[in-house]
Amino acid sequence: MSLCSKARRTSVSIACILAVVVVLLPSLVSAQDENPPKADLFVGYQWLNPGGTVPAGTPPVGTKLPSLPAGMGATVTYNVDKWWGLSADVGTDFRNVASEHTFSVGPRLMWRGEGINMFAHTMLGLNRLSPQDVSSSNGLGAILGGGIDLKIWKPLSLRLLEADYVLGRHNFSDAAPVTDSALRRPVLNGVRLRTGLVFNFGGAPEVAPTAACSIDHNEVMVGEPLHVTVSPSNFNPKHTLKYDWSSTGGKIEGKDTGATIDTAGAAPGSYTATARVSDPKMKKGGEASCTSNFTVKPLNPPQMSCSATPAAVDAGGSATITCTCTSPDNATVTVGNWTSTGGSVSGSGNSATLNTTGASPGPITINATCTDSRGLTASSTSTVTVNNPPPPPPPPPQASKVNECDYPNKKKPWRVDNTCKAALDDIALKLQQDPEAKLVVVGNADPKEKRKNLAAERAVDVKAYLSGGEAKQNIDPSRIETRTGTAGTANSEHWIVPSGATFLGADSTTPVDESKVKAIPDHPQPAKKASKKKAQ
Repeated sequence: MSLCSKARRTSVSIACILAVVVVLLPSLVSAQDENPPKADLFVGYQWLNPGGTVPAGTPPVGTKLPSLPAGMGATVTYNVDKWWGLSADVGTDFRNVASEHTFSVGPRLMWRGEGINMFAHTMLGLNRLSPQDVSSSNGLGAILGGGIDLKIWKPLSLRLLEADYVLGRHNFSDAAPVTDSALRRPVLNGVRLRTGLVFNFGGAPEVAPTAACSIDHNEVMVGEPLHVTVSPSNFNPKHTLKYDWSSTGGKIEGKDTGATIDTAGAAPGSYTATARVSDPKMKKGGEASCTSNFTVKPLNPPQMSCSATPAAVDAGGSATITCTCTSPDNATVTVGNWTSTGGSVSGSGNSATLNTTGASPGPITINATCTDSRGLTASSTSTVTVNNPPPPPPPPPQASKVNECDYPNKKKPWRVDNTCKAALDDIALKLQQDPEAKLVVVGNADPKEKRKNLAAERAVDVKAYLSGGEAKQNIDPSRIETRTGTAGTANSEHWIVPSGATFLGADSTTPVDESKVKAIPDHPQPAKKASKKKAQ
C-alpha cells in the first residue's frame, strides 16, 4: 500500500470523525446528564502512523517510517469536575522496521451527554523511538486529539474512536551524517487511532434539581418594566418542565423561563419575584424555586449646572455658556429655553453664545432649562461681566536723538575723538539696556569740507567704534544703521529707535552704501624721537 493512499485514508477517517462531532454536538450541549465518575481507565487497541523519516538499517539510511498496526494503549484520568480531568497516557506500537512508545500527561475536556461523551485532550511527555539496527532515542513528545465514548452502563463505556496527532522530537546525531540536519534531528508528525473499553470508577450521587433567577435591573423608576428569567439545572432534559411566576409588587406575566413585571402604579419600595419550576413526570424531588429582588424608586428631576467662558468680556465681546444636565434616574435629557438679562444669547443643545454688543458694563445673567423624557425640569444660571471700556492705548514709541559728535580734527576730519567716544559709550549702555532698540547714525559734512564721502565716513566710523572699537562695546552691527544727512555741519547725529518706532528722518537722509564706504582705522603712529648730537 503506497504512502499516498495511506494519507488519503487517514484524511477520510479524520473527516468522518469531524462529521460525527458536528452531528452530535447540539445534543451534547443541551443534554448534560449525570455526575461524572471520579476516575476512568481506557484500555484498547492502538494504530499509529509515526509520520517521519529516521535513520534505520545497517548502515543507517533515511527511512520513511510506515504505519505501525500492532499496538495497544491505556489512559487513566482523574476527573476534577464534570468538564475537566487530568490524564496519564501510555501507548506502544511496533513493527519489524521500528517501534514507538509514548508516555504523556495532560488535561482533558469532556462533554457529557445522555448515552454519549465527547472529549478533547492535549498532553506532553516522553516519545521513545527505536528504529531497526539504530540506538533508541528518547525525545520530547506531545499528543493532541479527542474521541467519542458510548455509554453501555454507568461503570462501563465503549470508546468508539479516538484520533490523535502525535508529535515527537528526536536526536540521532550518533547515527546520521553530519551534513543531514533533518535526519540527525527528525520531527515526527504522526496520527494515532484507538478503540477499546472505558472503565468508570466512583462519582457523586445524583444532584437535586435547582433553579437560579436573574433580573435585568435591580432598581427601576415607577412605570419602568422589568424582565426576570429562571435557569433550571439538574432536571431531566427530555422532560417538559412547568413554570409558575409570582411577584409581591407590580403585575407579573410569565411564559416558560421568562417573565415581565409592569411597575406602573406600584408604590415605591422593595419587592420579590418568585419562579417555581417543576417536572410533572417526577413524583419526588422534581421541583425547585428561586427569587429575584427589585426596588421601585420615585421619579427624580434632572440636575443641572452652567458655567461661562470667559467670565468677563469687553463690550461687544462674546462668551460661551456650557451647561451640564444629568438625570439621577438615567432618563434622557435636553437643554434649551436660553435667556439673558443683557445682550443677546443663542444656543443649541448644552451650549450657547452670549453676544454683548450694545450691553452696558456690569453683570449679565444667562438662564437655561433642562427637561427630561418624563417632563421633569430643572434650571440653572451663569453670569458674564461686561468690563468698563479700557483706557486709550499709550502713544506709539518715538525715535529720539541721544547726542551728537563734532569732528574738530582738521587733518583727520573723520576721526572719533575721546569726547565723541564718551558720548558713544553712553549710547552703547542704552542699547545694552534695551536689546530691541536700534541706532541710526546720521553723518553730516560742512560744505567747506571737500573730502569725498566724509559724511558717510563719519557715520561708519561711529558704527565701527560701537560694534568693535577699543572700548569693546560689541554692539551687534545689524542693530546700527548708517545714513548721511544734509544739515551742512561737521558732526554726526545719534538716534535711538525703540522697537515699534520709526526713524522720522528717513525721507531727508540717505543710507550709506557700506560696501563702498569703509571705516577708517584710527591707529596713530608713535612720535619719532629726534636724535640730537651732543655738543662736543
